[in-house]
Parts: sequence; C-alpha cells; structure tokens
Amino acid sequence: MQITPFLWFDSNAEEAVNFYTSIFKDSKIESIARYGEAGPGPKGTVMTIAFQLLGQDFVALNGGPDFKFTPAISFVVDCKTQEEIDELWAKLSEGGEKVQCGWLKDKFGLSWQVVPSNLSALLESDEPEKSQRVMRAMLQMERLDIKALQEA
Repeated sequence: MQITPFLWFDSNAEEAVNFYTSIFKDSKIESIARYGEAGPGPKGTVMTIAFQLLGQDFVALNGGPDFKFTPAISFVVDCKTQEEIDELWAKLSEGGEKVQCGWLKDKFGLSWQVVPSNLSALLESDEPEKSQRVMRAMLQMERLDIKALQEA
C-alpha cells in the first residue's frame, strides 16, 4: 500500500511539475497521460503527470478551474542547513506569497513549509521557557533562521 498526493491544477499541471522537479534533487517525471477523444480536456493535452520529489510519489491533474489549493493542505520540507532553507525558500516563493513561520504559497497556489529538521526538537524542549522563546522567535519570521531559533 502507498499514499500518493494527487494535486488538482486548472490547466498548468505540466508547468507546475516541471517547476517542482527543477527545484528538488532526486526528482523525476515518471509518466504522462493525455486526454483522448472522450475528453473532458482537449484531445492530446495533459491529463495527469506522475512524478517524484525526493522519492515521494505525486500525481498532478489538469482538472479545470473547479478546485483551488488552500493552506489547509501543505507540504513540509525538512532542511538540514540554512543554505537548504534559503535556496528552497527563494525558489518556491518566487512568484508566490511569503507567509510566516516558514510557510509560503508557490506561484501555483500550493502551500509549503520550509523548516529546519530540528524544529520539532526545539519546540518540544524539556525546558518550557525555551520552547516558548523558540515559538515567539518563529512567529516573528517568514523564512526560518536556524541559528536564531537555536539561540532563542
């Protein structure tokens, strides 16, 4: 068994998949299915694209304008270094919207959380005061700063 996120795009699934696979290392497009005579999309246009990001399977669908992404669903990317955070933050937020606490919305409307891999440990510190300092610091940030969070 496997769970695969299935992402609904209006008509730009191929553009989105090319964008995501260009950002994440160890990513690839696995297959593309196109609409046929029966539609509902124009014959020959992309219906679905199966792809992988960092070994995680996804499927993107050109399903039309009926549904949009919301921040109620987001993808968390754990980063080991500040350089990884900075690079992903810059690339994923380009043309999108920077939010706070490491959250951003990319140019396709999909929400991402770009966070240090030790964030949970910092927030779950045995010292309640330390956890609160980390939370207060994080709430003041858009792009997360590992050093500032560790020093909070």
